[in-house]
Amino acid sequence: MVFAGLSTARIGCLACALALGGCATEPKDPTAGWSPNKIYSEARDEAASAAYDKAVALFDKLEGRAAGTPLAQQAQLEKAHVHFRAGEPAQATATLDRFMRLHPASPAMDYALYLKGLANFNDNLGLFGGLVRKDLSESDQRAAKESYEAFKELASRFPDSKYTPDARLRMAYIVNSLAQSEVNVARFYHSRGAYVAAINRAQTAVQEFRDVPAVEEAMYILYKSYDALGMNDLRDDTLRVMQRTYPQSSWLAQGGPGASKRPWYRLW
Repeated sequence: MVFAGLSTARIGCLACALALGGCATEPKDPTAGWSPNKIYSEARDEAASAAYDKAVALFDKLEGRAAGTPLAQQAQLEKAHVHFRAGEPAQATATLDRFMRLHPASPAMDYALYLKGLANFNDNLGLFGGLVRKDLSESDQRAAKESYEAFKELASRFPDSKYTPDARLRMAYIVNSLAQSEVNVARFYHSRGAYVAAINRAQTAVQEFRDVPAVEEAMYILYKSYDALGMNDLRDDTLRVMQRTYPQSSWLAQGGPGASKRPWYRLW
């Protein structure tokens, strides 16, 4: 045994020395003597300086120190906002879900729903999707749908909230973006001669979305794909629907019967 040759007194001294050494290595909490208000102030300062990791750590500490008080609820919301500003939507969403579960009657529930919608809002979905000849990732569409549901709940539960008008605008944008993402993929398939796949994606846009601009192009992709496959009855039916629904359609003007054979999806 290692300690066999040591006296009881020496063993005791060695044990004390080891214990003291262990204590000496424990990090000191710089906030040990701080009040909750001071922690809150410091956390906000760190967030304003873009020191997001430090801000999150301080809000976590504040939540524990001020448990059961409105300040603890505020810490949760501000921590979610810091995650949002740091580009961490998953962490922001998880924090907000926890807040809404713990405080269902909070007067800040409208803000929590709005922030959850913002955290998942992806304004690149519609803006750049048309320039990329590949399918959009499922994660992009899933985040957009989660954003839409949060905004929808906000508008339904809190119609008079100051956040609701902006949420409604973002909902409209999301719907068209989701439709446009399906059209982008349908266009991609059509450009490569995968006409059945193009039809499937265009039909998804037409069937799942209503009264959004992207549906017009989806109808045109259906028309062109049916034509390419020699499915004349479906082609003619689609053309009639387009002419009735979109009598001034630019798609039909540039690519309808007798028009140039240059593909409409070519920008150059």
